[in-house]
Amino acid sequence: MSTSCLTSGLLYLLLAPLIGGLIAGLDRIISARMQTRVGPPIWQPFYDVCKLFSKEHLVVNRSQTLFVFGLFIFMIITGLLFFTGYDLLLVIFAFTLASILLILAAYKAGSPYSFIGAERELMQMMAYEPMVLLVPIGIYMVTKTFSVAEIVKYETPLIYYLPGVFIGLLHILTIKFRKSPFDLSSTHHAHQELVKGLTTEFSGPSLALIEITHWYENVLLLGIIFLFFAPIPWVGVLAALLIYFLEIMIDNSFARMKWEFLLKSSWWMALVFGGGNILLLMLLKR
Repeated sequence: MSTSCLTSGLLYLLLAPLIGGLIAGLDRIISARMQTRVGPPIWQPFYDVCKLFSKEHLVVNRSQTLFVFGLFIFMIITGLLFFTGYDLLLVIFAFTLASILLILAAYKAGSPYSFIGAERELMQMMAYEPMVLLVPIGIYMVTKTFSVAEIVKYETPLIYYLPGVFIGLLHILTIKFRKSPFDLSSTHHAHQELVKGLTTEFSGPSLALIEITHWYENVLLLGIIFLFFAPIPWVGVLAALLIYFLEIMIDNSFARMKWEFLLKSSWWMALVFGGGNILLLMLLKR
């Protein structure tokens, strides 16, 4: 492993919580301004996490803690695999495993709210996983490699070859960022009829770890967006920031949809845009 890859991994490990927390703070401020409110200070997410760590650790089931800790570790591992340039398929599989651990933790709580939240999270996974798998497949068809380190070095921005895959990815990012209209299982807003959905029965340090894990996850997702513009780094960073701003606008502009719309829209986006883009690449390479 090269020194640059090790440095990237170390930077992700140390800076991702800081960047993710700042993004969460900006999210709150921008959302508040869109609703003609002032909003909390940008450091509020860090204050909230510190307060959670200071509270007593209460759990309904002891295995909850194990699953939450596993979620945290696997999300860090996923990010390290990505930012150190490892296999993109391995990154996707580790990413999925981390999501499954959160669902198992919610099931273990024994709460009806947590249980329904976990059921909805499984439904969301059914919605976004096909498109998630099409992303590395499309990238491989262009670059002939799954290695993130080699993909970043590709001479032409992937967006030129994979616009359909990118559009499909944008659709499922609304689910992964937990934004309306697809925040079925959990949300950072107060309108969720399931209270906090699959995280209802978590509190104190466990809830703090889940929040920090979400910060790591958001930075990883922004890194995947950057991958499509990697040959021009400043464009990649700008695209990632603009897309997150777009997600905030969508979050504050649409009411939450039913699960039927979530599944149908996600599968159609994967089929039409993701599958169509890959089919076109296959035809052009003949």
